[in-house]
Amino acid sequence: MSHTEPEMSPDGRGDGAMDSSRPTHPRTLARLVRGKNIDETTLLATDYLNHFNEVIMLLELIPDMPECLDDAKTWEPKSYADHFRDSVFKDKELAIFAYEHAPTRFRAPFDAAIDAMNQLVADGVVQIEAAIATGESGRVAETVSTVCWSLQRFVEVVSAIIHGDERTVDQTAIDAILNS
Repeated sequence: MSHTEPEMSPDGRGDGAMDSSRPTHPRTLARLVRGKNIDETTLLATDYLNHFNEVIMLLELIPDMPECLDDAKTWEPKSYADHFRDSVFKDKELAIFAYEHAPTRFRAPFDAAIDAMNQLVADGVVQIEAAIATGESGRVAETVSTVCWSLQRFVEVVSAIIHGDERTVDQTAIDAILNS
């Protein structure tokens, strides 16, 4: 008598719980995420970038409203899984499951870029705070512009990784942004 595991329904729920230790097949995962705003090749979702877009918008307000720095200082890095757990994303459990099984060739550069972005936000807030302390509005605007430009470039790189652009998975692309 053979035992077969119950199949997961396309919505990420089903008879079996989503167990990350359960073996998966890339084509099956691709079918599960189809139409769910999760890339079928990389198994990553662009919705995660909203976490960074929020802090970019806050930072961009600082030249006109320096008090927004206080809000930016409360921003904290959030893991992919935590972002989705806290979100209203319809297929959040599936997004987390897919991320846990994302191909290493996409997941590793994705994670490296996210780590760099988190550090860039932390360093940028310190730089902006120092610029505000000088009382020079031009310096504040320039610092904010530089930090936001770098973050936006990272958002573009991460978005390309999410969409399977093989040219962006090289650490060189990440290093180029950090050194610009």
